[in-house]
Amino acid sequence: MSFLVKTVVILLVIVGLGWATYQPAMTYFRERNKPTWETAKVIRGDAKRIINSTGKIEPVLKVSIGAFVSGPIVELHVDFNDEVTEGQLLAKVDPLLYQAAVDRDQASLTTREAEVVRVEAQLLLAKNNLERGLRLREKDERYLSDRELDGLKAEFAAQEALLKVAKASILQAQAQLNNSQTNLNYCDIRSPVNGVVLARKIDPGQTLASQFQTPELFVVAPDLRKKLHVFATVDESDIGLIRRAYDEQLPVSFTVDAYPGDKFVGRIEQIRYEATELQNVITYPVVVATENPELKLLPSMTAQLSFEVSSVENVLQIPNTALRYYPENIALVREADRKLLDGSQWNRDAKGESEAVVEAEEKVGDEAAGNADEVATDGADKVKTSNVRHVWIVKDNQLQAIEVKIGFSDSRYTVVESGEVTEGMELVTGVKK
Repeated sequence: MSFLVKTVVILLVIVGLGWATYQPAMTYFRERNKPTWETAKVIRGDAKRIINSTGKIEPVLKVSIGAFVSGPIVELHVDFNDEVTEGQLLAKVDPLLYQAAVDRDQASLTTREAEVVRVEAQLLLAKNNLERGLRLREKDERYLSDRELDGLKAEFAAQEALLKVAKASILQAQAQLNNSQTNLNYCDIRSPVNGVVLARKIDPGQTLASQFQTPELFVVAPDLRKKLHVFATVDESDIGLIRRAYDEQLPVSFTVDAYPGDKFVGRIEQIRYEATELQNVITYPVVVATENPELKLLPSMTAQLSFEVSSVENVLQIPNTALRYYPENIALVREADRKLLDGSQWNRDAKGESEAVVEAEEKVGDEAAGNADEVATDGADKVKTSNVRHVWIVKDNQLQAIEVKIGFSDSRYTVVESGEVTEGMELVTGVKK
C-alpha cells in the first residue's frame, strides 16, 4: 500500500512540475520563434520627381585657328590651357618672302605714280600746243593747215587716254600691294576670340604648306568660364517631362567624377529633335547650360545629371523598401489579407468586371453595348492600374495590408496620393533572419 501511495505521489509531483513549467516553456518558445520585423517610417515633406541621365561636357563653341600662308613657324607665344584675348598674337610664320613681295609691289606702285606725273606733263604740253594752234588758226587759216590741227587734237586726246591708263595702273599696283600686305599680315596668327587654348598642334620650326589644305594650328574655346554645355541623352519616354521642365525653367543638377562632393547646377537650354537609335532604344539629346567660373569643369568630362521635372510640398512619402516587400509566409498574414497573396482577390475583381460587361451588353440594343464597352474599358483600367500598391503593418502579431495609391518616387521614397497611412506609421520592409 505504501508503495502505491508513493508511486501516486511521485506521479502527481511530476505532473505538477510539468504543468508548472508548460506555460513558461510555451511562452519562451513562442517568443523565441516570433519573427522580428524590419520597419521604416512614413514621413512627410517636400518631394521632387527626378529623371537621371548621363552626359558629356563640351564648350559652347570650338574655334579652329589655321594659317592662310605657308612657311616655317618662327615664333610661338602660347601653349595648352593659356587664356588668350581677341587679337592676341599666338604664332608667327616666317615673313621674309611676303615682306619681299610687299617691297616689290611698293616699288611698282611708286613707278606707276611717277608714270602718271610724266603723262600729265606730256598732256599739258599737248594741251598748250593745241591752244597755240587754235590761236594761229583764228588769226589766219593759212598759218595752220587742217591736217596739222587734226594732229594736235589727236595728240591731246592720246595723252588724255594715256593719263587714264597710268592712273588705272596705279589702282592695279595698289591692289597688288594690298594683296601682298595682307599676306604679310597673315604671317601673324592671332586669336579671333577671347578664350582658352584647348589644343596646340604646331611646334617652332614646323613648316606649313597651306596651298593644298588649311592647317589647323590651335583650337580655342571662347567663354569657357561663362558658359558650358552638357549634352545629355534622354529616353523618349521621358521627353514629355523634360519639355515641361524646360517650359518651367526648372534647375538641373549634376556631378562629375573629378569632384564627387560638388554639385553643379544648370538649366535646360535646348531639346534637339534629332533622335539616336541604339539597340531599338530611342534617345534625344538635351543641352544643359551651366557656368564654370572656377574652371573645374573641363571639356569631355562625363556628368551624371538629375533633371527636376516636378515637385510637391508637404506630402506623405513611404519608403521604397516597404513597397518592395512581399510576405513569403502566408501564415504570418491575417486571414482577410491572404487573398492578396494567392491571387484570388485579383481573379474575383477580373470576374466582376466581366460580369459587368455581360450585364451591360444585355441591357438594350447597340447603345447599351457601346456603354458596356466603356464599362469594360474602365474596369480593365482599374484592374491594370499600376500605381495601386499594398504595404504591410504589424497588428496583433500578424501582417495587415494597407492599399495605397502612389505617385512618383526618388531613390528612397515614393509619394502617397491616397491611402490609410499616416505620418510616422511603421511599415514592414523585411524579416530579420
